[in-house]
Amino acid sequence: MFSNGQLIFGLLFFIVFVIIIGFQYRKNLKLHKQHYKGTIWILIAFIAFIGMIAAIKFIFM
Repeated sequence: MFSNGQLIFGLLFFIVFVIIIGFQYRKNLKLHKQHYKGTIWILIAFIAFIGMIAAIKFIFM
């Protein structure tokens, strides 16, 4: 499906991409903590909403 060169390129690209994203996140960690306080509650509410929709689907099927 993919040649060896394509697989190697994809793997190296992924590794370098993750490293760069990690460095950028650590660089801006102070700003993230300052500007994005309380966003964990939005994530929890979103997951609960999706769980509620799934529960309703299974109850009424």
